[in-house]
Amino acid sequence: MSGVGLYCPRLLYLSSYMSKKILIMEDEEVLAELLQRKLIEHGYEVTVAPNGVRGMDSLRETRPDLVLLDIIMPEKGGFEVMEEMNKDEETSMQKVPVIIISNSGQPVEIDKALAMGVRDYLIKAKFDPGEVIEKVDRQFGIDSVQNVKS
Repeated sequence: MSGVGLYCPRLLYLSSYMSKKILIMEDEEVLAELLQRKLIEHGYEVTVAPNGVRGMDSLRETRPDLVLLDIIMPEKGGFEVMEEMNKDEETSMQKVPVIIISNSGQPVEIDKALAMGVRDYLIKAKFDPGEVIEKVDRQFGIDSVQNVKS
């Protein structure tokens, strides 16, 4: 079968994105593991932090290209993380895009996050992993129509 191979346009397109790093700050272990697995399957390098304190340490150490951030976490919540990120030019949300992962989806909470510089948000009760991939891909300018179905 010489010359026969699998053609996957998304993987070809992603060749320049393979090194994109994502930091997940999420205290719900099952959700964090699900997101991590899906993002890795789609070619991303992923680090997980179970709270805001460890998340900020990971942010400084790994220099991610994007952060998925829970709002309510132990030790340091999402809003505190965003405030701290924006105090440092290297971790500013203008440099490091943030997508919020929220339980409540209250308009006041979402409006506050958007005003702080969040690029997008997900409501935990209403999203599926495919939506997360779409929103992450969109931040990197990747056409989600080419997503591999899994």
